[in-house]
Amino acid sequence: MEQNKDQAVMSENNNNKAQDPNPRVAGEGCSVLLDVNDGDRLVFARLSGGAVLKIGNKNYSLKPLIGAPFGSIFQVETGEDGSFLSRILPIKKESSSNNVIDDARDNRELIDNNEAQNLTGEEIEAMRREGAKGDEIIEALIANSKTFDQKFQLSQEKYKLKKQKKYAPKLLLRRPFARSICEAYFKKYPNRIGFIRVDALSLLLTMANVTAHSDVLVVDMVGGLITGAVAERLGGTGYVCNTYKGNSPPSVEMVRMFNFTDKVIERIVQSSIDELSAAKTVSPEENNQQGGVHPSTSDMVEDTPVTAEARVVDDAVPESKIVKAPKAGAKASKDAIEMWKENGFSSLIMAAQDQDPWSLAKDVLPLLSYSAPFAIYHQYLQPLATCMHNLQQGKMAINLQITEPWLREYQVLPSRTHPHMQMSSFGGYVLSGIRISTA
Repeated sequence: MEQNKDQAVMSENNNNKAQDPNPRVAGEGCSVLLDVNDGDRLVFARLSGGAVLKIGNKNYSLKPLIGAPFGSIFQVETGEDGSFLSRILPIKKESSSNNVIDDARDNRELIDNNEAQNLTGEEIEAMRREGAKGDEIIEALIANSKTFDQKFQLSQEKYKLKKQKKYAPKLLLRRPFARSICEAYFKKYPNRIGFIRVDALSLLLTMANVTAHSDVLVVDMVGGLITGAVAERLGGTGYVCNTYKGNSPPSVEMVRMFNFTDKVIERIVQSSIDELSAAKTVSPEENNQQGGVHPSTSDMVEDTPVTAEARVVDDAVPESKIVKAPKAGAKASKDAIEMWKENGFSSLIMAAQDQDPWSLAKDVLPLLSYSAPFAIYHQYLQPLATCMHNLQQGKMAINLQITEPWLREYQVLPSRTHPHMQMSSFGGYVLSGIRISTA
């Protein structure tokens, strides 16, 4: 009898595992990040049989991407039915750019008069219609160039790369997670995420001590980036409560891009500041007690999800109905709110670019348990300095410090190692501290 029960439990666990999508493979309805030509263009899209992506002047179906593992590379190829995306396997080639040798050639004698190429545009189009691959077109361009052999070695590599991006564009299938989403938005639409750079995001998670089984209070007014990053780190344990002032919560549509399972989404809830603070008065001893038993998921979350629709960042155009991702941000139940009022939250992260940090901090800090860490992000220094001064005057927190994150990316190549020519010089500021009792 016991053996039958064990077999039933094992079969039930196997069924649950089968229902969860493979996080390493891009399935239908899955959000993906498409990297065109090594970061020249970043596009968010949701895969379906009818979704298309515009590269250059043509639209390409994203159907070949369904079922491919993340990290796969696709290249534009031409067939009988026209151009399409085809998966290619990366071939390890020893690039000549990695072995820079002494070369007496230079580009001083070269004149850019558009007469160095013997191939015409009509001949290139004819090669495409005949089914020539991008690499074959590039080889033909090199063979018909009058000045290619006269170029310096590094100039030849740049020439090949430029032609590859035009005639044989490549597409990298990337998995959306906190870092890739933050980097993509910071590069294309930084104002939508409050100009939070990836190093500032990691600093927020570290300063707030976001770990498994934590109950994290979040003031997220940057589209859901902070909420998604915290939920990703919790991994289906603990809770993320997004709080707000007023009656309407801010949009957290960015959470849909993380491809969270239902288990993780059930841990993302929301409640207003008034609902969390307007309750019975408890003593500091009761408020300092933490680590109580968490209510079950069915008691914690009510079936009232937010109706915000997810939007694609770039021009990946759906031609048919796309499978929608589960909605995150259900309203927290009364039992959950009462538990947080009694025990307090274990940490706090604030990112509200259009709000004064002190006006929010004075309302949400009392919701934390004593000795709970907090981290507040703002694009500018002065609002955080004012908030820090008020916290010191009110003796509400200790270990207060304002940190300015700094990031420099390097190109690492033989004889050409140097910082990137274009890099961000500003990543905002983070105010961190630990809440204490004012009694």
